[in-house]
Amino acid sequence: MATTAEIAQAVVDGLNARTFTPSFTAARAYLPLFDLGAMLDLHVTVVAAGRTIAPLSRAERQVEHRIEIAVQQKVAVEDPAACDPLLALVTEIAATLPALPMPEGVWVRTEHAPLVDPNHLNELRQFTSLITATWRTWEPA
Repeated sequence: MATTAEIAQAVVDGLNARTFTPSFTAARAYLPLFDLGAMLDLHVTVVAAGRTIAPLSRAERQVEHRIEIAVQQKVAVEDPAACDPLLALVTEIAATLPALPMPEGVWVRTEHAPLVDPNHLNELRQFTSLITATWRTWEPA
């Protein structure tokens, strides 16, 4: 049985094994807090965000593992084109998730909201986009 943390680590490993533009090194965290000065660099953070367990049969349960991927970087808010390459990167990451190798289980869905967090743009002058992906595993009841 794969744990949610193991699936999150598989996402990190899978993303880091691919080439993206702009390039990055994904990292796993439980508390993705960064100093605002460090946000000049691109951050891709993977968080094991939750589990949902439901009965499948008398002998088996279905477990959905929710993994969040945050893409963040300080940008010049006055120039909308500054966010475009980052949004393209987020779209590329989201498209990659179904094919990532997992210790077990299957990809179920990817949600992309907020596309760009308006509060972070306004208050922090920072591009923040959040991808939530779900993988399903099964375990004995």
